[in-house]
Amino acid sequence: MANIKSQVKRNRQNVVRNDRNKAVRSEVKTRMKNALAAAESGDAAAATEATQEAQKKIDMAVSKGVMKKNTAARRKSRLQREVNRLLES
Repeated sequence: MANIKSQVKRNRQNVVRNDRNKAVRSEVKTRMKNALAAAESGDAAAATEATQEAQKKIDMAVSKGVMKKNTAARRKSRLQREVNRLLES
């Protein structure tokens, strides 16, 4: 347990920020999973819409500082590649 007043406050802030970041990361994963599920069903319109929503959430995570830019670019690329593969087969 911290003895210094500023460290006690820092610990409280870290808990709040951790919860907020966890919610953002969870939302990104959910949207990516929805996009892949839509692509597996074969509905191109739904898959496109779900993929755009997932990419939007990834970009929001970057703007909030939860994810780095290169990580976001990699995830968007992999998601789009997988959706395209599922839709063409």
